[in-house]
Amino acid sequence: MRTTTPSEDFIRGIWRENPVLIQMLGLCPALAVTNTVKNALAMSAATFFVLCCSSVLISSVKRFIPKEVRISSYILVIATFVTLADMMLQAYAPVQHKELGAFIALIVVNCMILGRQEAFSSRNTVYRSLLDAVGTGIGFTIALIMMGGFREILGIGTFFDIPLFGPNFEPWVVMVLPAGGFLTLGFIILAMGVFEERKKAREAHGEAP
Repeated sequence: MRTTTPSEDFIRGIWRENPVLIQMLGLCPALAVTNTVKNALAMSAATFFVLCCSSVLISSVKRFIPKEVRISSYILVIATFVTLADMMLQAYAPVQHKELGAFIALIVVNCMILGRQEAFSSRNTVYRSLLDAVGTGIGFTIALIMMGGFREILGIGTFFDIPLFGPNFEPWVVMVLPAGGFLTLGFIILAMGVFEERKKAREAHGEAP
């Protein structure tokens, strides 16, 4: 496997290996709670906190974790930080905590978080693991805010609860329903695919004699 630089560890999770838009990980919260930007931000903040803290801790104690129980140990560490995130949301953002409901607890089984611990944090230094976690967390946050903004604007007619259209606007109710999450994700992936294809076409055209 090619050795990466610290900057590559940080950047790849934001775009090239975005957990939601490229790797299709963490889709449960991405589809379920992104009906508004506030909910998307709350879930992103909780996931970011859990990802960074668990990555640092697991990277710090990886030498003391037997290989036979590493997955269960990772889950235990992740569950501990999920509990802390749940308590902080309940204390400081009770409205979002109520709206997110069980999806906060489901961060424990988020494949994105467990995957980063197994693939990266358990094999690298604390510094590199933190960079990887921050980059992946930013990529996850960008994806959720994009989906939340798109769905809130069309499904409610607001952005951060600020009305954008006049009283005659008819909200697209489907966008705040679960089906709206699938539609939004599909539109974003389609737009990314078109962008990449046009980019490759321009590069090929530039290389042609």
